[in-house]
Amino acid sequence: MTVVGPFGLSVRDQALEADVQTGLAAVEAGLLDATKSEVPFITEAAQHLIRAGGKRFRPLIVMLAAQFGDPYAPGVVPSAVVVELTHLATLYHDDVMDEADVRRGVDSANARWGNSVAVLTGDFLFARASHILADLGPEAVRIQAEAFERLVTGQILETAGPRDGRDPVDHYLDVLSGKTGSLVAVSGRFGAMMSGADETVVDILTQYGERLGTAFQLADDVLDIASDSHESGKTPGTDLREGIPTLPVLHLRAQAAQYGRPDDLELVALLDGDLSDDARHAEALRRLRVHPALEQARRDTVRYAEEARATLAPLPSGYAKSALEELCDAVVHRAG
Repeated sequence: MTVVGPFGLSVRDQALEADVQTGLAAVEAGLLDATKSEVPFITEAAQHLIRAGGKRFRPLIVMLAAQFGDPYAPGVVPSAVVVELTHLATLYHDDVMDEADVRRGVDSANARWGNSVAVLTGDFLFARASHILADLGPEAVRIQAEAFERLVTGQILETAGPRDGRDPVDHYLDVLSGKTGSLVAVSGRFGAMMSGADETVVDILTQYGERLGTAFQLADDVLDIASDSHESGKTPGTDLREGIPTLPVLHLRAQAAQYGRPDDLELVALLDGDLSDDARHAEALRRLRVHPALEQARRDTVRYAEEARATLAPLPSGYAKSALEELCDAVVHRAG
């Protein structure tokens, strides 16, 4: 048994391991190549988060999905570079919106160079992703454009909040489907499509990515509350401090509204207060970490991961399918 990719994913076949490791190495080289500029400062800023590391979750899914066709097809690695560049670009923008200080264990770009540089660097990465897409054909451009529209729509819906009468949890899950599920779905789709897999397989792996992407973000929600900065590479409670309504907080609010328990109402009032105060922020984190709402969010994570696993059932058995199934377990494990 060997280990590749994020979360210590086990691959039990040497040929598959070699394909995945070679593919991910090629993606890493492609990311560095795509972010070079004639202006040294732009190169430094564009490669800041690449060099900080990362799970390369989306490229891994591309590589595994490509196993259902020809994994050496010329479009596989470039498509993985595209999805990772797009993801990285959103991180630059997200950190500006969230006023985050840390990303992947290093200073965020906005903390290091300011908001303007961070936003423009994200735009630069989007441009480079589009340049690569142009060589992959009009269908790839259309797929990426649709995913990007969903991603931005999800971000806008998160900012706007649920409309009157809409269940905040349902609204939030729609947000995650756009913000995270869309790009992970494209990862499965590109890997299968670029490898020449059957259209049925392409559809299955697209659906798998959609569900797994949502589970992945739900696990991040849990980690934002439950982990420390060494474990997550981000400052704990960043979303909490910024008032971003992640799933544990939404479940808490629903329980407080339904049952009116004094402790729940007191915690909601704490969350509605000034969490820029470190002591109040620490107290909110402490209480959320032992609240049933956090466990409810973990159960939701498991549910989406199991839905992702179920979509794989029609695929032929083999090491690639087993690795995709194990990714579902790995995502759940992140959430504890």
